[in-house]
Amino acid sequence: MAGRPPHSPADAPYEVIAAVRDNAAWCDLMCRAHGRPGTFAERAWTNPARTPLYYPDAVTLSPLATAADVLPHIDAGSGASVKDSFATLDLPGFEVLFEAQWIHRAAPEPAETSWQVVEDAATLAAWAAACGLPDLFPPALLTPAATDAATDAATGAETSSGTGSGTGSGTGAATGSGTTTTIVYGRTGGAITEGAVLTSTGDVVGVSNVFGPASAWAGVTAMAARLFPGRPLVGYESDPSDALAHGFTTTGPLRILLKP
Repeated sequence: MAGRPPHSPADAPYEVIAAVRDNAAWCDLMCRAHGRPGTFAERAWTNPARTPLYYPDAVTLSPLATAADVLPHIDAGSGASVKDSFATLDLPGFEVLFEAQWIHRAAPEPAETSWQVVEDAATLAAWAAACGLPDLFPPALLTPAATDAATDAATGAETSSGTGSGTGSGTGAATGSGTTTTIVYGRTGGAITEGAVLTSTGDVVGVSNVFGPASAWAGVTAMAARLFPGRPLVGYESDPSDALAHGFTTTGPLRILLKP
C-alpha cells in the first residue's frame, strides 16, 4: 500500500478513542439519514452499501483492526474508502487518499455569539448550499429517529469495549442514550456564511463539517459551550491550523484509504 509506514501505538489515548467513536457515530447517522445504516462491531464500523459522498464505507474503532474486520463487510470494489483511525491498517489494493490529525480541546468557556441552531428543512438546505454540498444533508438529520438508532448501535459497541457513555444536553436531534446531533451556523448580511456540525457521543462533543473563514472556529466553540457546557471537543482535520489557533491540540494520526 502506498504512503508512509503505519503508526503503531501500543495503546490509543482516550482522547483519540473518544474522537473515533464520535466520528463513527456521525458517519452512521449520516448513512441512516440516507437510508443506508451501517453496523458497529468491536473493531470497526462498516457499511455493506456504498456510503454518501465524502463518507467512508468503514471506520476502524481499534488500532488492532485488520483487513478481516473491514473488507468482508463493505463493497470493496473501486471507489471504496476506509477511515484508518489509528494509521495502523494494511489493506491490500488500497492507497492513502489523505492523512489527517485527530484534534481535542478542553471544554470551552462561554462566549457571546450570534450563531444559531438549524431547526427546519429550509434552513438546513441553505446551510448545505453555503457549505458547498447542497444534496448531502437530508432533513432526516433533524429528526430524533435516525439519531436514536445510530446512538443505540454506537453505545452497544462502546459498552462492549469499555468506553462507556455519558449524558448530553442541547438542542437538535436528541436521544435517550445521550447523543445529540446539532447543526449550527452564523450569518453575514442575512446569508449563512459559516457553520458546523456538533455531535455528542459519550462525554465529548464532536466537531465536523466546519466551513467559512478561520474565525468560524470561534463560533463553533461558543455554540459548543452554550449547548454542551463543560464538554471537551474532538474531531479531525487534514489541516488543523485553524483549530489549533482556537485552543485545540492534535492527539494522533489517521488516514483515509481509497480503492482505485
